Amino acid sequence: MTALYLHWPFCKKKCPYCDFNSHVRDAVDYTAWHDAMLAEMRTMHERAYVPDGITSIFFGGGTPSLMPPSLVGALIEEADCLWGLSADCEITLEANPTSAEIDRFRDIHAAGVNRLSIGIQSLCDESLHFLGREHNSAQALQALEWAARIFSRYSFDLIYALPHQSLEAWESELRIALNYAGDHLSLYQLTIEPDTAFARVYAKGDFTLPDGDMAADLYELTESIMMEHGLYAYETSNYAKAGQMSRHNLTYWRGEPYIGVGAGAHGRIMAHDNMWVATSTLKSPERWLSAVQKDGHALEEYRRLSDVERAEERLLSGLRLREGVLWDHVAAIINMQALARLISLGLIERTATHLRTSARGVLLVERIIGELV
Repeated sequence: MTALYLHWPFCKKKCPYCDFNSHVRDAVDYTAWHDAMLAEMRTMHERAYVPDGITSIFFGGGTPSLMPPSLVGALIEEADCLWGLSADCEITLEANPTSAEIDRFRDIHAAGVNRLSIGIQSLCDESLHFLGREHNSAQALQALEWAARIFSRYSFDLIYALPHQSLEAWESELRIALNYAGDHLSLYQLTIEPDTAFARVYAKGDFTLPDGDMAADLYELTESIMMEHGLYAYETSNYAKAGQMSRHNLTYWRGEPYIGVGAGAHGRIMAHDNMWVATSTLKSPERWLSAVQKDGHALEEYRRLSDVERAEERLLSGLRLREGVLWDHVAAIINMQALARLISLGLIERTATHLRTSARGVLLVERIIGELV
């Protein structure tokens, strides 16, 4: 499996919890960005070895639903021309549930997108205000209704473990969400990321988050309710019905190759000499655009990865999956004494082929990884 990630860095507004490479601009030269994104794709085609075509495309951001649908279609068409797309290629685009973006859903689908990922974040107006979102709960539900009519596959995100959120309030919100859910839901506990607006006000004590015990109770409640509805956690924060996992995200978590294009995009590609290469591009939209116009790309990192680095990355991402990580991919870096102790504590399991966290260990995955390496 080889995935293609296309980053659109522009948003109407920067959310206070967001640490993604997103920027607010008064105007965007869509023609220049059209030409530049196609140019960087062609450069990556020269550098990445993709023997079996692209199996998934993900338009992330930023807010890629603000892209002209014609640009979305042009990028999909170019990917097909350069690498070829698998017959069942999953093509996902992230969208927000504002009225302007809902109006674009049909055009986005017509451009070739077959899966929508909607940033709902909450179905409570008070929580949406706290999270700095531009939509209300009524618009969120309207967006989900439209998505269900237009797309055969769609998903949406919710954020929980918010300040003062009770178990009862979260259960009520989650059960409403499940009335509108398709085959996939992403449910994230709020975390405070460095250099965000939330990090600054949190440091001043303007709000607090649920303590560890409450966060664990919220997680266990979430697991229980999702299982009732036949959606199972295939990753720490992602739930899906059988066969409906996000193929693109599985590419990341399983340590398979993905090509990154656009301002601030990262990639892990297989070069033509069969060496793994880490790539990243300039984050600033203006610097990225200028570099691509000059050189055909805006790569600031193009670095060969050692076997140890690859194993560490695979462990870090793979242990987030319920299936775990292939033992052969990580065995060389594992501290066997630590592994034996974690197994005895019931926090991790080793099968004939995989290493994985137990149900008890899933909330301690970061600590477990730190001990294993």
